[in-house]
Amino acid sequence: MKKKGVKKEIHFPIIGSSRTFGQRSSDWTSKWIGSWTFIISFLVLLGLWMYVNINFLIQYKLGTPWDPYPFILLNLVLSCLAAIQAPIILMSQNRQTQRDRIKAENDYRINKKAEKEIQEIKKLLMKRNKK
Repeated sequence: MKKKGVKKEIHFPIIGSSRTFGQRSSDWTSKWIGSWTFIISFLVLLGLWMYVNINFLIQYKLGTPWDPYPFILLNLVLSCLAAIQAPIILMSQNRQTQRDRIKAENDYRINKKAEKEIQEIKKLLMKRNKK
């Protein structure tokens, strides 16, 4: 009986090894970053950041909020986030390309084998029809 929620580790038949920690983490990170949960929670965080800063700016005219209107600190955080996310997503895409290449090679081998078998069957049928 299969256990629910248990994921089987992918082993690559041609490469012959399982994924490394870096590969697993880049796959998980790109899967998380591409989810609606991340997008919505990130938009809420950005809205909250701006609301708190604008609210502090209105309430405390003499005091200064930690990140006033042009939101320079927020821009720095977003730039750093983008700089970190881009290579991680590219690593995951490269891994997906490797998996696709391996699948394509396996499909090609199977198709070639099937073609040979079909040709053999065709030859046998031609011999049988001639009799």
